[in-house]
Amino acid sequence: MTELEELVLSPDERARGLRVDSVVFTMDWAGEDCPGQLAAFVADRVRAFGAEPTGVDTDVVYRAAEADPTLRRGDFPVRQLDHLSGVLADLRCSLMVWENGTDAYEILVALTDGREPTGLTYEDLPVRVWGSEPEVTLVSLDCPSCSQMLVWELPADQTLADECCDCGAALFDATGRALPHVTLHG
Repeated sequence: MTELEELVLSPDERARGLRVDSVVFTMDWAGEDCPGQLAAFVADRVRAFGAEPTGVDTDVVYRAAEADPTLRRGDFPVRQLDHLSGVLADLRCSLMVWENGTDAYEILVALTDGREPTGLTYEDLPVRVWGSEPEVTLVSLDCPSCSQMLVWELPADQTLADECCDCGAALFDATGRALPHVTLHG
């Protein structure tokens, strides 16, 4: 049994042989299919750990979003996850994200008792506490000279210093910052 299974499955769920993927909530980068789904999932997971999910809702986030004219598509789910992460901390739980390489949020709730687990994986892909720095960074762009799409998956301690496209166009400076004519995706 992996440490992740011990954190995201209750003892009863482990005894019944449930898998981690049975307690994952998938949310598109643009948001929930129906309002309240994420909060209901998180509340159910808190109950699975034997606690009362006091304050586990996103109503306050919805009200704030209604009054925010600067809110862009994709901002709201991040605000929901930030809010729920803070609520869960008071319940001895952590909101976690499984980084499977898609643009969807794969959400888990873990019973962590205030500690921040690191180095977790599921199906050989990283799982991290929401809000913590990812172990890898995905960088993508279209070359401004030849329009070729370029994608790098970098460990957190690596940069693209002096990186060039195959066509010879310089993309990054010596410190790893994108040059002024280069636009990174999302």
